[in-house]
Amino acid sequence: MQTVSRAVAPAHPLDLPATVIAAGIRAGEFSAEAVVAESLRRARIVGEALNAFTLLREEAALAAAREADRRAAGGGAAPALLGVPFAAKDLTPTKDDLTTLGSWTRDDWTPAQSALCIRRLEAAGAILIGKTTTPEFAHSSFTASPRWGITRNPWNAARTSGGSSGGSAVAVAAGVVPFAEGTDMGGSVRIPAAFTGIVGLKPSLGRIPMTILPSVFDNISHFGPLARTVEDAAAFMAAAAGPDDEDISSLPLPFSAEKARTGSLAGRRFALSLDLGYYGVDASVEAAILAAADALRAAGAVVEPVEIGWTRAVNDRWYDLWCVFMAAFFGEALAAHRGRMDPLVVALIERGLTMNATAYKKVELLRTEMWRDLAAVLSRYDALLCPTCAITAPPAGADDNDYVADLPDGRFRGLDMTCPFNLLPQCPALSVPAGLAGDGLPVGLQVVGRRYADEAVLAAGGAIVAALRAAGLTVGRPAEWSW
Repeated sequence: MQTVSRAVAPAHPLDLPATVIAAGIRAGEFSAEAVVAESLRRARIVGEALNAFTLLREEAALAAAREADRRAAGGGAAPALLGVPFAAKDLTPTKDDLTTLGSWTRDDWTPAQSALCIRRLEAAGAILIGKTTTPEFAHSSFTASPRWGITRNPWNAARTSGGSSGGSAVAVAAGVVPFAEGTDMGGSVRIPAAFTGIVGLKPSLGRIPMTILPSVFDNISHFGPLARTVEDAAAFMAAAAGPDDEDISSLPLPFSAEKARTGSLAGRRFALSLDLGYYGVDASVEAAILAAADALRAAGAVVEPVEIGWTRAVNDRWYDLWCVFMAAFFGEALAAHRGRMDPLVVALIERGLTMNATAYKKVELLRTEMWRDLAAVLSRYDALLCPTCAITAPPAGADDNDYVADLPDGRFRGLDMTCPFNLLPQCPALSVPAGLAGDGLPVGLQVVGRRYADEAVLAAGGAIVAALRAAGLTVGRPAEWSW
């Protein structure tokens, strides 16, 4: 297993943590306009090379940056993320911007209002510099769409960025922005985070109001941050989390940035499952996770293997829900647009349209068994650790159907190890980079916490990253994107 550690001084203020960028702008140490201009410059280069953006908001972003500088010069209180550039997924409506959902079916829609999550980030002073690529309707673990094409990995352009928040992950991993917005229905934040060597959080259900779906009663969907550090993910959460009547399912539970700060690993107890009971995990991924576990033990944590008796029925039943999700929310597009849609999306919708209602309801029985299994583990440990994905980033031209078979030994050849925790949506799940595999690509370590314990998971994640850094297992920025 390869390791890499790059503890070098940042070449530009844009390379600092988000909160440090904002503090420097408030103090007049550097200008928001300079930070945003550099972010846009990098976005143009990265967009051309890796196809990470659907549009850049150059005039609007620079105007907002100049306003941030005027606000800073005026003195007085300023918001926590003043002048910090960020990117948003093309699934998420942003005011007056082309928003396509990766599809031709939405024509050239420009929403009249941004999603609440985006409005909250902007109210905290963050500046939206562009929209990022997603597969059609965010359906896939690969970011490739009929409208925008394939998005590639900054570590190796022949590999996928992951999906469905692949463009957002690339924007962060290549140094364009310190954090970006994503959505996660089956791993769409954590998968690309793992494949590109950054941090990705699926918050607990309702911590950030989910306001972009036709239904506010869906229970597998989450907004979440993709970020270069756990601290930047916490800064995103501090701005975006909190209840709102726009989403009846949003939690009346404030987010505490103080509780999300890094703590010690001493005395923490972690359960470790390398395979969740049924995955065929690549040997180099397994080696990286075991090395990370050793580093946590060296830092004073208890890490003990546990058996979770899950089977691939977990993924099969999540797939049932996903097909119905696609059919219910996007099925009307088939009549007029079938020929311009991704064939995989068409197949998902057609399968969902045939789903038996009783069988759909019975998925809850499996979810109940899963929760009892996980609750028993979390009653004895602070969190469950497992790989985020069973493999490193696969070829960019592959697709989800290449990862649905069983291996010769009977293990499941699944790509991600994330969708089980969308079936248990009240449990936050965080992916942190855990070194490089033998092929030189990043490996993600997934940290799954107790119900609604977002701050505790982030605090543990920060401590884990510090321990991995001390052990030389830090994943830096790809050399090509060192700027």
